[in-house]
Amino acid sequence: MNIRKTDVLILGSGLSGLMSAQLLSSEKNVIVLTKNRLEDSNSYLAQGGIAAAVQADDSWYSHFLDSIQAGCHHNNKSTTKALVREGPAMIEKLIEFGVGFDRDSDGHYQFGREGAHSLSRILHVGGDSTGKHVIEVLKKTISEKDLVIEGETAIKLIIQNDRCLGVWSLNDNGEMTANLASAVVIATGGYSGLYPLNSNASTITGDGVALAYEAGTSVSDMEFIQFHPTLLMKNGLGIGLVSEAVRGKGAVLIDENGEALMDGQHPMKDLAPRDIVARVLYRTRQCGKQTFLDIRNVQDFPQKFPTITQLCEKNGVSLEKGIIPIAPGAHFTMGGIDVDGFGKSTLNGLYAVGEAANTGVHGANRLASNSLLEGLVFANRLAGNLLKEPSRRLPAELEWSGMEILKESPSHAHLREIMNKYIGIERNIDGLKKAAEIFNQLLQYTKRIEVPSLEQVQLRNQVLTGWIVATSALQRTESRGSHYRTDFPEKDDRQWKQRRIIRRKLEHESIKSSSGA
Repeated sequence: MNIRKTDVLILGSGLSGLMSAQLLSSEKNVIVLTKNRLEDSNSYLAQGGIAAAVQADDSWYSHFLDSIQAGCHHNNKSTTKALVREGPAMIEKLIEFGVGFDRDSDGHYQFGREGAHSLSRILHVGGDSTGKHVIEVLKKTISEKDLVIEGETAIKLIIQNDRCLGVWSLNDNGEMTANLASAVVIATGGYSGLYPLNSNASTITGDGVALAYEAGTSVSDMEFIQFHPTLLMKNGLGIGLVSEAVRGKGAVLIDENGEALMDGQHPMKDLAPRDIVARVLYRTRQCGKQTFLDIRNVQDFPQKFPTITQLCEKNGVSLEKGIIPIAPGAHFTMGGIDVDGFGKSTLNGLYAVGEAANTGVHGANRLASNSLLEGLVFANRLAGNLLKEPSRRLPAELEWSGMEILKESPSHAHLREIMNKYIGIERNIDGLKKAAEIFNQLLQYTKRIEVPSLEQVQLRNQVLTGWIVATSALQRTESRGSHYRTDFPEKDDRQWKQRRIIRRKLEHESIKSSSGA
């Protein structure tokens, strides 16, 4: 059995993971584990930019209000203030690292506008490839320091005396390794990849949440899943994202008859909060109509949005008529591993950052382009906290005791259809109970094996995460933001109460292993 030891072990190679590694590696020994290549992350795919109040006519308080209102007043106000107040400093840090944000001909930064923002405050790099450019800058330094181990998947946390001391990992050759660390950071992204139509990297299967929950760590707000209004469609399949920045430049959502869909739906029309726009599109499509993004008012579209243009050309979607076929798809998860303002989970030694964590900054519905900002700000806070922590004595030996897998092996496609059918853009009690029952039945029957396959690990993670989402959605008996229940119509803002539903493994006795049964 292979054993590695380090000060900080980071699971995941998205923006939050790499920024954490960058900030820690000058004083700590750091290892970054990633299941595929370093570039396989949602951050790398991010077309949208980074929201930050850096203009003279903007303020952190304006950004704060926009975040709270988009989040339907469910945000943690303390961490949301930290997000918007510390954001500008992180922009400066990226510039120091060598990130070149887009400027106009006079050398001034270009600021885009996206949904639910009261003014233009979004910084981009390369038009619509911000995530890729930022990751490439961080990747250079991280690669030079040789911190990343690619092709290894974390499959089980190592717990001793109620403290996380590392993680067991499995590589593509079926080899097990015990990775021991004074601090373990989960930065594996969210769980929108559990849906058939989604904007996520193929590596996103809910692993981080499942790892933490299995170890008894609290998770919260798992019912809040944001569906992006505009995924590019072809032959009924989603083939990529069309950034909200396109609507910020004047594009309009229309149906097959050319009717503007957001007229009369919200004062901000096509730049309304994402949950509202997604529901309008969903209902239009439920009526049998196709939906499109009309880009005829966007001047110099190929120059402004080269990534989207290339995506369309690659998939044979013509831009000549000025309309792009789109549909809403799962995009971002607001809930996750419950953490404080510095990434600490409820389990000693375990931390989380980025989309895998629930810092409370997104509330019930994330404000556009706050996700990369969250990754930066809370990676910085996490690193500052961990730099103060002493290294701990780690065990010299460990014994692997095998792992529980599902006796029945449903396909990924089948699991995704359950999520889509019962826990989608609109939900109700009957569908949620059905999903919870299906997932719970699968979890009842397991068997212990010596070395699981990656497929077996990911299937169990998907089922467990799906079950948590379904039971969470059942517990929230209201409609709020991205959690829309048709049996509980949305309330007026003044009637909402802050209810952060936190779950721990011990509260759910319905999941019981039947190993050997």
